Amino acid sequence: MPSIQRPLSGDVMVFQLHEERERTADPATIQKHGRSARTLLKDGPLRVTLVVLGPGGELAEHSADGPITVQPLDGSIRFTIGGQSHDVAAGEMLSAGAGLPHTVQSEAGAAFLLTVALEAGAQGGSGRGGQQAAKADD
Repeated sequence: MPSIQRPLSGDVMVFQLHEERERTADPATIQKHGRSARTLLKDGPLRVTLVVLGPGGELAEHSADGPITVQPLDGSIRFTIGGQSHDVAAGEMLSAGAGLPHTVQSEAGAAFLLTVALEAGAQGGSGRGGQQAAKADD
């Protein structure tokens, strides 16, 4: 994984999500992996990652070390957890508790914000909170 050469924390940070999405949506990465991701914020227990799934893209079953939210910016995702599927579109948000195995898929492609609030003791980066999504992070 490349070294991140930009600030990931600060007292106040403003993100232009359209521009961040353009940076994240690398066609070669999405074609090869079906997804791409960019960490926007990593501050104490809080992690925010922008994830772009190509058409048919998916994140295999995984779990996070803290509670999460997913909020599509465009397109829609199917979030499957506990045997139930939830279709979540732009303008909606889903939350899930820590440690719950889940998958994420998108038929037509989507971009979404993944927020993880890590539990105490899981902040050292050894947890799985968002790591699969951030595999192609830059």
